[in-house]
Amino acid sequence: MSVSGEMKLALRKAASPADAVQLARFFKTGRGEYGEGDRFLGIRVPALRAVVRRFTSDAAVGDGLCLLRSPWHEERLCGLLVWVALFEREDAGCRRRIYTAYLANADRVNNWDLVDLSAPNIVGEWLLARPTNTLDRLARSRCLWERRIAIVATFAFIRRGRFGETLRIAEALLADREDLIHKAAGWMLREAGKRDESALRGFLDRHAPRMPRTMLRYAIERLPDRDRRRYMAVPRVASPAVRPGARRRS
Repeated sequence: MSVSGEMKLALRKAASPADAVQLARFFKTGRGEYGEGDRFLGIRVPALRAVVRRFTSDAAVGDGLCLLRSPWHEERLCGLLVWVALFEREDAGCRRRIYTAYLANADRVNNWDLVDLSAPNIVGEWLLARPTNTLDRLARSRCLWERRIAIVATFAFIRRGRFGETLRIAEALLADREDLIHKAAGWMLREAGKRDESALRGFLDRHAPRMPRTMLRYAIERLPDRDRRRYMAVPRVASPAVRPGARRRS
C-alpha cells in the first residue's frame, strides 16, 4: 500500500462523526457559503498532525498530491502538511516540484485553514529569493482562495523583516469584496506592524479611508487605543470599481 493510502486509513481511525458535523458547520459548508459542499471526516488538527508525523519520513511529493486531490477536507490538509514537511527538509529540486504542484492544484487548497497552514511555508518560502510577480497574479484571480494565498504567502517575507510584498498585495486587495480576504490582509498588516510599526502606520495613513472595516480593525489591533480610535474615525471614501477578479461568485 502507498504511504498516502496508509495515511488515509490512519485518518479514518482518528475520525469522529460528531466532530465532522461541528467542523462542517465551523467551516461554512452550507449552500451559498464559502466552503459549500466540503466534506469532513471529523479529525481535529492535533490528531491530524500526529498522523503526518507518523508517516512523513516515508512520504513523497506524489503522496501529498494524492491526498490533496481527496474530497475530504482533512485528507487535503494532511497532503499539504506533508508537502510543508518535505519542503523544509528536501533539496531545491523537490521544493520546485512542490511549489509547482501547489499552484497547479490551488483549487484544492480551498478553505482558509488549508491556505494559512501552507501558503507561507511553500509559496512564500519559494519566492523569497525569486521574482514575486506570481503573488500579483494570484491577487488578481477570480478565485477567493488564490487571492488569500497571495496575501498569506507574504508571511514568509514578514518573518524575514521584508514588508514591501505584504504592503503591495494588501493594497491590491483593498477593493476586494470577500470578508475572508479582508481578515487575511488585516492579519498580515498587523504582523508587519509588530516588526515595523512605521511601515504599518505609513500604509494606514495612505489607505485607511479605503480599507474595508474588517481589514482595518485587524490591522490596528496592536496599536494604542488612541490610535485605533483615530484610524477607525477616518471618513470613508468610495473604493474604485472592483476588479473582475474580486467579484463575488454567484
